[in-house]
Amino acid sequence: MRVLVTGKNGQLGKSIYKVVNRDSNHNAQDNEFIFVGRKELDLSSQNNIDNYFDNNSFDIIINCAAYTAVDKAEEEQELANQINHLAVKQLAKIAKAQQAKLIHISTDYVFDGESDKPYTEADATNPINVYGKTKLAGEQVIQETMPNSAIIIRTSWTYSEYGNNFVNTMIRLGKERDELSVVSDQIGSPTYATDLANAILEIIQNEEFKKAGQATQIYHYSNAGECNWYEFTKEIFELANIQCTISPITTEQYPAPAQRPGNTLMNKDKITKIFDFQIVNWKKSLSDCFQSIRMMQ
Repeated sequence: MRVLVTGKNGQLGKSIYKVVNRDSNHNAQDNEFIFVGRKELDLSSQNNIDNYFDNNSFDIIINCAAYTAVDKAEEEQELANQINHLAVKQLAKIAKAQQAKLIHISTDYVFDGESDKPYTEADATNPINVYGKTKLAGEQVIQETMPNSAIIIRTSWTYSEYGNNFVNTMIRLGKERDELSVVSDQIGSPTYATDLANAILEIIQNEEFKKAGQATQIYHYSNAGECNWYEFTKEIFELANIQCTISPITTEQYPAPAQRPGNTLMNKDKITKIFDFQIVNWKKSLSDCFQSIRMMQ
């Protein structure tokens, strides 16, 4: 099968590339993986998308590309909507026309964070910032365009060895400063991109996924356990042996252009039952990430 992975320069795209090339099991099904970035497939251009797929066809499309700058999206609403919504609509139409299966990555920010328990896939969505609204619009247009043969995976607090993410940013700031204040009233589950990459690659080899005409589904995936950003930072600094002093603050004390949901914990029972996943605790995965970072140095 020909498998397209968009967003090859992002942390999930790079993580899928790493796992595919490290683990021969993921190539055992005669899968041919094609990784594309903005240079090959520019999701901000509808003409570029059409031109690319006029010359290329696939059996599976894994859409890791997204506009993820949460604060900047408040100013660049049109661009965020193009990449997270309108381009996704095009991809869904193309996947349907090519009889390809689509796996699309979404976010916990489709929720407003007001729940006192982990969100299930059936819970009502109510995004409170532009980023969340455009990602929800992308989910909805997939469900409208492809009632069958698509999977939407909502994830949260994604980090990796690669690029700009919370872990790498805090390592840099911790080395530069003596003191830091970090928000402690937003709760979620960090997700190591390598774990998500492994989950996606296991899904595409799953016999249920391979069946034709399967109804489009939404799944939640993150690492197990929960924390706030302050607790996450404490664990990062401990693993990195950074001596910077950190203090917990409230969201109100850290004003930002985009409003953030307070509690985006997600219930992962559905994906673990359907695909028989064993999900690792976030602290273990963070330690694995640091081990990988050390190997890259």
